[in-house]
Amino acid sequence: MERPSYPQGCSVRKRRAQTFAFAAFRTLSLLIVLILFAILGFIVVKGAGAINWDFLTKAPADGMTSGGIFPAIAGTLLLMLGSAIVAFPVGIMSGIYMNEYASKGWVVKFIRLMTNNLSGVPSIVFGLFGMALFVKYLGFGDSILAGSLTLGLLSLPLVIRTTEEALKDIPDGIREGSLALGATKLQTIWKVVLPMGMPRIITGLILSLGRVSGETAPILFTCAAYFFPQLPTSIFDQCMALPYHLYVISTSGTDIEAQQPIAYGTALVLVAIVLIINLLASLLRKYFENRLKTH
Repeated sequence: MERPSYPQGCSVRKRRAQTFAFAAFRTLSLLIVLILFAILGFIVVKGAGAINWDFLTKAPADGMTSGGIFPAIAGTLLLMLGSAIVAFPVGIMSGIYMNEYASKGWVVKFIRLMTNNLSGVPSIVFGLFGMALFVKYLGFGDSILAGSLTLGLLSLPLVIRTTEEALKDIPDGIREGSLALGATKLQTIWKVVLPMGMPRIITGLILSLGRVSGETAPILFTCAAYFFPQLPTSIFDQCMALPYHLYVISTSGTDIEAQQPIAYGTALVLVAIVLIINLLASLLRKYFENRLKTH
């Protein structure tokens, strides 16, 4: 590793302080990485033995002490898809409006403040809100639709802020050049601004899916079923989901000891889904960045 360079005239005391600061930062960074690998290693060691084809493709059996987790995997993917359908269009259009159309006054500042506050609201509050609005008031019941709407609201602040920040970093000169060439404002946004901001927007969208995939509290109140071995046939059906299934078999059931390997296997599958989503975000970002360079 390269040694830090010091400017001329830097005192010995300042050099020692800077060396100490660099060493502290390196140590903390290494500690974070070690903690991450320790957690992943623990889950892999405990859960790898439960992973097989039957575990990934069959439904739970014998009081969830045997069988697989396929209905929970399918339910998680359906909820992720439903939340994306809800959050992506609304979030992207809201981000475009706030950065491209809204006047830079107190209204935008207020909306931004409320969006930031909304992103800090605990997920269980979203679950209670979704139960009150979607499950009871609108009459959707415990269903995939209610769960998707709740998770969509949960990920909406992240999508809005990601879109706004991505568009904010694009120089105004590019917009002015497009308008000077005769393009309308809508054409400038659609053909010039959005493609340039797409790498960061896509990254935010994919990462919001990663957060949704691991949420338990919102689906606990809106759609998750304790035991639902068949696949749902309608958006008004309940479904199993990996986070809630992991919670159930870890804290209750007919035989906790027999369910522990299944719990660790479920955790490993959930972590694998999140890692795949993060990898996909990185690959998509690189793809759009290379596409911009070639154009």
